[in-house]
Amino acid sequence: MRGFTLFDFLLTASGPEGAQTLVWWVWPLLLFVATFLIGIFGVLAGIGGGVLFVPLVSSFFPFHIDFVRGAGLFIALSSALAAAPSLLRANLASLKLALPVALVASAFSIVGAFLGLWLSALNPAYIQGSLGTLILGVVVVMLVSKKEDHPNIRPGDQLAAFFQIGGTYIEGSTGNRVEWTVHRTKIGLLMFAVVGVLAGVFGLGAGWANVPVFNLVMGVPVKVAVATSGFVLSITDTTAAWIYLNKGAVLPILVVPSMAGIMVGAKIGAKLLPKSKPAMIRKMVITILLIAGCRSLFKAFGI
Repeated sequence: MRGFTLFDFLLTASGPEGAQTLVWWVWPLLLFVATFLIGIFGVLAGIGGGVLFVPLVSSFFPFHIDFVRGAGLFIALSSALAAAPSLLRANLASLKLALPVALVASAFSIVGAFLGLWLSALNPAYIQGSLGTLILGVVVVMLVSKKEDHPNIRPGDQLAAFFQIGGTYIEGSTGNRVEWTVHRTKIGLLMFAVVGVLAGVFGLGAGWANVPVFNLVMGVPVKVAVATSGFVLSITDTTAAWIYLNKGAVLPILVVPSMAGIMVGAKIGAKLLPKSKPAMIRKMVITILLIAGCRSLFKAFGI
């Protein structure tokens, strides 16, 4: 009789019986391919890899939701770090903008991580159903939010002046030099506290929320918002990931191939971002998230 392997353990809680008949190395290979594509689309759409990884893998791969959420935080983290050097060299990412909001989001992500593990201990279906609902909410946000390339800023934000948030970058499509600053900083920080909780609960990363808050609430140009979102992810997700790691919800056999795929894909996505036209990418991501969100809800109800 075949021995009980680590992947058997991963599959027992939520996977179909047929999944256990596959050779063990098939799943790491499939994860690498899937996360490679996720890395490209995540950077181009400005939503990070975690928000795609968790619903897709938990819905279409036979792994327990706790391991997927733990891996999802490392996925979002590796995607952000892989794209960071290129975005810094292009002067699109702003550390002065990222650090204050990341401090708030990372503090609240600890609360979210403990809350998520507690809910999963009660019943994994709670997390699966909540995840599906949240993903469908993300789809709605992406549909109704209209990003502005260069929002109009009301001057006089004292908090923004205190942190000296602002900068310049070269618009790749026109070659023009663009100066930018922010407003409504207090509201933005409050919203990032909520984003941190959700990132910790679901292991999604938070690029899906970072960019709309930066762009629509604080008035950050869309390309700067997309680029800076990665730095916020790298700090927020690191904090929450330690909680999952300490609780034993992070397994290398699941995380390593996923991180490798997402980092390679994110590097390609970062090179494509300055000259990309994100409209088609955005539509594809919305469609994928809609399917994954519905699938998560079906799994929660045993369908």
